Amino acid sequence: MTVPDTSASVVRLDGPWTHRDVAANGARFHIAELGDGPLVLLLHGFPQFWWTWRHQLPALAEAGYRAVAMDLRGVGGSDRTPRGYDPANLALDITGVIRSLGEPDAALVGHDLGGYLAWTAAVMRPKLVRRLAVASMPHPRRWRSAMVADVKQSAASSHIWGFQRPWLPERQLVADDAAAVGRLIRDWSGPRLPEDETVEVYRRAMCIPSTAHCSIEPYRWMVRSLARPDGFQFNRRMKRPVRVPTLHLHGSLDPVTRTRSAAGSGEYVEAPYRWRLFDGLGHFPHEEDPRAFTTELINWLKDPEPDR
Repeated sequence: MTVPDTSASVVRLDGPWTHRDVAANGARFHIAELGDGPLVLLLHGFPQFWWTWRHQLPALAEAGYRAVAMDLRGVGGSDRTPRGYDPANLALDITGVIRSLGEPDAALVGHDLGGYLAWTAAVMRPKLVRRLAVASMPHPRRWRSAMVADVKQSAASSHIWGFQRPWLPERQLVADDAAAVGRLIRDWSGPRLPEDETVEVYRRAMCIPSTAHCSIEPYRWMVRSLARPDGFQFNRRMKRPVRVPTLHLHGSLDPVTRTRSAAGSGEYVEAPYRWRLFDGLGHFPHEEDPRAFTTELINWLKDPEPDR
């Protein structure tokens, strides 16, 4: 497997969507968009990029939404800046993109790291977040307590502890054409394993220069800040409750984020909160069973009064 000379051919994959770049928070972000209507902004996790939402983009557009999937800072077609990978700044990237798109607000849909940042954005810039949907990720305060106090969750997140070493994790991620990315995606999935062609897309994207380093940096901050003043400050800031309707989605077989870790997040939401557990799915429910995931998401988005 070889990576083309330019990242555009790897990232700007063909489909019914339109690719373009937008400026926000001092950087340039690549987005794929489709449809007209209220904005739904989709945020990918690790080790993926915007393409993880390829099933949801057309479905959301058909349902009457402006569906936009963005590449987070340092990933896909977005800028790889030397710094700025703490969650507060990454959340400002997201809300800055909402403003750059000319929208008053957005429904945020985040998976994994994208979910962590969606939680953060809903707390930091509540006027810009209309609704919140998070998959495979607890609230940041819940994540912190689980990583520190739950031995089983700490073991399940062993890759995050491994990321704290300098330089070696980056080299391991891109070795043998990013074979490690393929192993992670397959190991973290449920019985419905992704096709080889799908895995190769993610491997190629990780091989774009500097992507591995930038992908790891948010996790380095999340762990190294546990005992630092900036980490304590962020944790206190996240005490403020989420005050928008929230949908929390999780795969029952997720080996990375334990169901027990995620399920306690509702205590941080002072708004209608809906928990949905997908039986037989792993860490990537939106890809493992896109029909079930998308149906749940769209029905909730269209529900004028989502129940608690």
